[in-house]
Amino acid sequence: MKENLMMTKLDELKKHLKRGKVYRRTELAQWSKSVDRHLGALLEDGTLQKLSQGIYYFPEETSFGVTPPGEEVLVRSFLKDDRFLLTSQNAYNSLGVGTTQLYNQRTVYNHKRHGEFKLGNRKFSFRIKPYFPKKITPEFLLVDIVNNLDMLAEDRQEVLKQIFHKARMMDAKKLANSVSQYGNVKTQKIFSSLM
Repeated sequence: MKENLMMTKLDELKKHLKRGKVYRRTELAQWSKSVDRHLGALLEDGTLQKLSQGIYYFPEETSFGVTPPGEEVLVRSFLKDDRFLLTSQNAYNSLGVGTTQLYNQRTVYNHKRHGEFKLGNRKFSFRIKPYFPKKITPEFLLVDIVNNLDMLAEDRQEVLKQIFHKARMMDAKKLANSVSQYGNVKTQKIFSSLM
C-alpha cells in the first residue's frame, strides 16, 4: 500500500515535468513532499538527468535519441535569471584580427555568479560584469578581445596591430560607446590613443 502511494505521488510529480526543461531541486519541491526520494527514483529510471548540484534535466527525445539541454536554457536555470550574455573566445575569430584558436569553454557575463562551473558535460566561465550588451556586436567583440588579450594563445602584439587596423574601419561612435561601456581601464587606455 505504502509503495503504491509513493508511486502515485511520483506519477503525480512526473505530470508536472516537461521534456527539454531544466529544473532546480527547489522547483521540484513544490510538487513533492519527499523530493529527495522522488529525485532518486527519477534519476534511477532515467526520467531526469543530473546536470549539476541541485539542477536536473528532463531530456527531449528526437529521432536521433536524447538531446542535451540548450546552453541558454542551462545557464538561465543555473542563474535563475535571464540577464546574461553567453559568448566564447571563438567569436573573436569572426573579427579577422589574426585569432584562429578554438576554445572549449563558454563565457557567461552576468550579474550574479563568478567562477568556473561544469553544467552537464559543458564548462562555463561565469564572470560578473556590471554592463554587457543583450546581443554580441562587432564593437563589443573588439572591446572584449582587448579586455581578454592576456588570455589569448596567439601573439598578442600582432593581434593588437590587427585590432587597431580593424578599429579604424568601424563606426567610430559605436566603437567609442562600446569602449566606454564595456572596456576595462587598460582597454580604455589602449583605445584612447586611437580615438
